[in-house]
Amino acid sequence: MAKLRITYNAPVVLTFAILALVVTFLSKETRLLYFSAHPDFYDWRSYLGLETHILGHADWDHYLGNFMLILLLGPILEERHGSRGLLAMMMITALVTGLLNVALSNHPLMGASGIVFMMILLASTANIKQGEIPLTFIAVAVIYLGGEVYRAFTSDDNVSRMAHLIGGVAGAAFGFLGAAKAKTTKPAGLKDLGLAAAKKQSSPKLG
Repeated sequence: MAKLRITYNAPVVLTFAILALVVTFLSKETRLLYFSAHPDFYDWRSYLGLETHILGHADWDHYLGNFMLILLLGPILEERHGSRGLLAMMMITALVTGLLNVALSNHPLMGASGIVFMMILLASTANIKQGEIPLTFIAVAVIYLGGEVYRAFTSDDNVSRMAHLIGGVAGAAFGFLGAAKAKTTKPAGLKDLGLAAAKKQSSPKLG
């Protein structure tokens, strides 16, 4: 009988989860200063936060809520798109979300829920074929993105709906771009290339 061994099967996803776990142990002040997307640019930490905000979480419930889904979907997507491809998609999603938070929000932003929504929509594009849009993709888009639009107008909480919507749109875009690239690539070598210290008086938006 072959011996079973534990493997580091999804290095990008697992490293992401571990780094975010470590950050969650830091003080709230440290997380706000170094691991949130600030609403304006005032020093180097503001630029750092454009990417590192996906590592910062408000509390353990926030962390667990995001990473239960990331650890479920992430390894599947990393196997499909490759570690570099998935990492690129995560970094692009984080950067765009951070920049739009500067442009549109007065609150700091922290959390990986934009990455969660990116993965959900990206996963729903897995079986796209030429000239077709899967009904499952439409259903997921309506349920998740439509739900976020509705809650943006009806809910008065500190959750960043913008981060969710940006992540979802990014995931859909990456999925369709990957499908389009696959059509021009020989099947034998196919690998989809994947392609808000905050203002002190403000509470951070949770992504």
